[in-house]
Amino acid sequence: MQSELANNFQKPGGPVIQAPGFFRRIAAITYDLLLLLALFFLATALVLPFNAGQAFSSQQYFYPLYLLSVSFVFYGWFWTHGGQTLGMRAWKIRLVSEQGCSVSWPQAGLRFLSAMLSWACLGMGFWWALFDKRKSCWHDYLSKTRCVTIASEIRQN
Repeated sequence: MQSELANNFQKPGGPVIQAPGFFRRIAAITYDLLLLLALFFLATALVLPFNAGQAFSSQQYFYPLYLLSVSFVFYGWFWTHGGQTLGMRAWKIRLVSEQGCSVSWPQAGLRFLSAMLSWACLGMGFWWALFDKRKSCWHDYLSKTRCVTIASEIRQN
């Protein structure tokens, strides 16, 4: 699939590569958040014995940083190994570089950080896709990546 996408990005007259719509992206994000929540429960269970079995307090900065790291590894691993999280797979979305190749770890890191910026601005980075001609979000532009709909889902006219 990687070489097929790379060829399609470079050849005029090749099949049209479509970006997923806003609501498809949000549906995939919702699926992934449910999976991430379950992963947070597991990750918390692993470190809770190191805190004497007590809940983490707001003065313990390790715990939020730990969960942020777990989030990055979750998204980064899926993005760099096939370009699809489980939510993206369910909604037939794949993440590729602007050239149509696999995403690298530095790109995944930049995408993760810039997606947090997109959320921090009241989700404006995601709403941007509604008005963008490429249907891209801020973090797509900043990380030089793009989401594409998998070819089997593109309707032939």
